[in-house]
Amino acid sequence: MGKIQLMGTQNLRRRETVLHSELEALRWAMESMLHHSTCQRFETDCTDLIAMIADPQAWPNFTTELEVIQILQMCFPDFK
Repeated sequence: MGKIQLMGTQNLRRRETVLHSELEALRWAMESMLHHSTCQRFETDCTDLIAMIADPQAWPNFTTELEVIQILQMCFPDFK
């Protein structure tokens, strides 16, 4: 089995809401993995974050953050 590398998000700045923080943590993880690994898997226990990624238009307050996530998703063809 391959080497497993876990990354956490410590010391991210406080955001307007918990969901903003969740999105920022995902963005940070995606950007970090672009530079550090060829095999990525992202996991979360935040069902709202999953819903936001699945249907970004339903979350207009997060448009800017979700646009960044959508751009990063293009770098991860297996992102689901």
